[in-house]
Amino acid sequence: MGLLPCHLSCNRDNESQSNSNYLHSESSTSSIPSQPSLPSVPSLNSSSSQQEQQATKTHHMCIATLKGHTSYVFSLVLGGEFLYSGSLNSEIRAWNRDSSTLYNHPTDNIIASSSGSVKSLVISEDKLFSAHQNNKIRVWKIGNDLHKKYKCIATLPTVNDQFLRCFSPKNYVRVRRHKEKTWVHHVDTVSALAVSRDGSLLYSASWDKTFKIWRTSDFRCLESVGNAHDDAISTIALSKDGFVYTGSADNKIKAWKRHAGEKKHSLVATLEKHKSAVNALVLRNDGTVLYSGASDRSILVWERVSNFSDGGNSHMVLVGAIRGHTQAILCLAVVIDLVCSGSADKTVRIWRKGIDRSYACLAVLEGHQRPVKCLAAAVDGSNSKGVSDSSTSDYLIYSGSLDCDIKVWQLSVPFF
Repeated sequence: MGLLPCHLSCNRDNESQSNSNYLHSESSTSSIPSQPSLPSVPSLNSSSSQQEQQATKTHHMCIATLKGHTSYVFSLVLGGEFLYSGSLNSEIRAWNRDSSTLYNHPTDNIIASSSGSVKSLVISEDKLFSAHQNNKIRVWKIGNDLHKKYKCIATLPTVNDQFLRCFSPKNYVRVRRHKEKTWVHHVDTVSALAVSRDGSLLYSASWDKTFKIWRTSDFRCLESVGNAHDDAISTIALSKDGFVYTGSADNKIKAWKRHAGEKKHSLVATLEKHKSAVNALVLRNDGTVLYSGASDRSILVWERVSNFSDGGNSHMVLVGAIRGHTQAILCLAVVIDLVCSGSADKTVRIWRKGIDRSYACLAVLEGHQRPVKCLAAAVDGSNSKGVSDSSTSDYLIYSGSLDCDIKVWQLSVPFF
């Protein structure tokens, strides 16, 4: 189907754009054109003939453009039958993923609204967590009615958590020359969230160079890793075996782990190959492969290897780079064996690893008018368009952009 025209004006929110922190966040949406895309890192791209062969067998189409947001779409997350989106003007909207309703969505689907741009969204059981530019994390009780707003059941740090920490001087950290806060506070934009596999822990990363760990049962802050990076932390990813990966504007990726018998996370590795801000991290489901996207236009692929000379401890080792985007990589998503990348070049690219460890670009999804800031992906079990057969796998890709739109793409990929 053709792309739907935007009937609502896209308000650029002059007040927010004038904010220096917001400008800092958007500095990653552009690349330096003359900057080489990591020429020292070997390419993992398949040969042109291999890519062409796979791309011709892959079918994709935009099946819907979801309109309603009037400011930049910063975050997406899938939860059950709903897609949730967060925007610059602090709105959170819920969209029914049922294909029969994609073309006729209500415009009154705002399920939450507060202060501060919504930078990240995650879900744990019946709770929706949102990270905001005003340094807060909010917790919303998920409901079933799109026409009723969700109840905010907590704002982190909670008043009780703050009160318990305020009496002891050791709980205070200096945030500016003459100002101190308790360590449970983020003191700059909360840029990214992640939930542990069992749903018991929430991890938050911030431009204040820290990441924190919260208990989801009572929302208490359990730990804060201060000065984790030399610049703002933009992204965080968790592996099922306990590793925490953080990516920063200092060009570095750091790996952290809380070892048995220890109360705090410690640094176990620093991955330094990107030459510009690291904007996105995503792990393959088994945690053995880490993908990192940065403003240098490359997706770096890191694979877990065991070092027997180090007692069998495993570490991430750089394998190579996937190249194709012409501007900064802003977001990444993984579904089964596909890697999806969104870029400031306004496109989404779909990659798949071959049996020879190379990566083929299966599709380039074009249609957004501005940079693609967030992605979500899932297996499509409906096959509503009837474009596939038993020899293919079907997926749904959701992309949110600074053009204020969310696009829904259907992808049909052949088996090897």
